[in-house]
Amino acid sequence: MPELGPDDRELFETVATPLYEEVATSGGLAESDPRIGAGGEFKAALDLLVSLNLIVRDRSSGRYVCVDPSTVASHVVGPLSQQGAELLTESSHWAKAFGTLALAWRRSPSAVRGPISEFRDSAIGTFISGAVGEAEEELLTAQPQFERDSASLSVAAVREKAALDRGVKMRTLYQHSARRHAVTRKYVADVSEHGAEVRTLDEFFNRMIVIDRRLAIIPGAAGLTVAMAIREPGLVAYLVDVFERAWERARPFTNTERSMMNDIAAEQRSMTIRMLIEGHSDPVSAKRLGVSARTFAGYVADLKAEYDADTRFQLGYTMGQAGVSGREPD
Repeated sequence: MPELGPDDRELFETVATPLYEEVATSGGLAESDPRIGAGGEFKAALDLLVSLNLIVRDRSSGRYVCVDPSTVASHVVGPLSQQGAELLTESSHWAKAFGTLALAWRRSPSAVRGPISEFRDSAIGTFISGAVGEAEEELLTAQPQFERDSASLSVAAVREKAALDRGVKMRTLYQHSARRHAVTRKYVADVSEHGAEVRTLDEFFNRMIVIDRRLAIIPGAAGLTVAMAIREPGLVAYLVDVFERAWERARPFTNTERSMMNDIAAEQRSMTIRMLIEGHSDPVSAKRLGVSARTFAGYVADLKAEYDADTRFQLGYTMGQAGVSGREPD
């Protein structure tokens, strides 16, 4: 049986299969058929079928006839399946071997390069996956709602469920707007089943991952294309404290009681008022609330209706006259 590759499979699917069907239907193919002669359109397809013993030449009639494919398939598919299984096993062994090297490298002085390391672009995901894979006790993550698409959440879910199944505790913060994002809700339900705790806040915060309170990963000054890995104990402790303070103010994601949802709506309303009073643009305000610019404009429209204002200037003046700051307890 010949060794087969992707090109052979494509020829088999696109040309050889229709030729086989034609031969099977007509009862045979004449050896003199110009389509299978030198340079003929079916020459390569016929050679492939003959090499696979799917078509043979009948000496008595001088025609090519078909062979039952069920008697041939196992000779082709079986070795490929065995080869695939062997490659998967071998790749698994190589992955474990490289994992051992990666662990040693990350903990070596040459990898640390001081208390703060920088990673860029595709190296960020590789580093985070390796670091989370080494987590032993705790993961703390803060995830702003924007830029968390289905693909990134799927990758994160696989990575974090593996950690949770090892017994690692995990707490995650989102913004309130995440509650209206179907993909995020699915992700939260998925990791929650494995023991994760998820809460939401009204205010904006930046992305952060803290692993075992020994390593913190935050975005660099250039944005999400750069990540900073912080190992300095004092800085890590400070970031953990910031997280814990936010966690105490946050509300459980899985709690959907009416009273709590009313509180969340009030918090988002107050945040909108503060953004207006502070004079932020709509894109900046929407980002800090974790919503689209269109949704933020809807929040502003609701406030205009509430205070009977036609313009934002009138809205600001009316709220100022009423002493509204967006920081009232209620």
